[in-house]
Amino acid sequence: MTVDLKPRDALDLLLAGNERFVAGTPQHPNQDAARRTEITPGQNPFAVLFGCSDSRLAAEIIFDRGLGDLFVVRTAGHVTGPEVLGSIEYGVSLLASPLVVVLGHDACGAVAATRAAVQDGTTAGGYVRDVIERVTPSVLAARAAGHTEDAEFIAEHIRHTVDLLLERSRSLAEAVDAGRVAVVGLSYRLADGTAHLVTARGLDPAAGSAT
Repeated sequence: MTVDLKPRDALDLLLAGNERFVAGTPQHPNQDAARRTEITPGQNPFAVLFGCSDSRLAAEIIFDRGLGDLFVVRTAGHVTGPEVLGSIEYGVSLLASPLVVVLGHDACGAVAATRAAVQDGTTAGGYVRDVIERVTPSVLAARAAGHTEDAEFIAEHIRHTVDLLLERSRSLAEAVDAGRVAVVGLSYRLADGTAHLVTARGLDPAAGSAT
């Protein structure tokens, strides 16, 4: 992958791969022995993908990519902490990835659990409680906006995560302001496999979404 890849070009690569996945015509690029040898000296991923840990969201599969293409960070409900921010900054600052993607999805268990906690006052044990607490601002914002549908809550959480990354990471915000990096939020639909653009920061208006 070229070092000077632009943010929109990187997003186009992802969305093209998603279209192949949806159509059932994956090319499985960069998954052979030659690619393994090529990237042994170092990595140059064209995107940092911060997604939910859900087992149905395997990034390299749903975007039809291969070894060395994506720098993947995953947590339940794509909740953000210092380790996540450090990993994303590593991908952008040291690996020169031009694109950061926040990947959410419908029927997200973390969002559903948080909605139940907010509505019923229930709580979870252990560190699951921490996940719920971190998703709570998104759920409260969606409720305040009058949203009722699952897709609306998911989209709000994706937007909130994108905003949070830029608010908490000065180096990421500076890279976006300088035009070197874009941060986008995508929502994945489990039933049909499509990824749709929800929000974008630092991306030119011509960018679209997978259909």
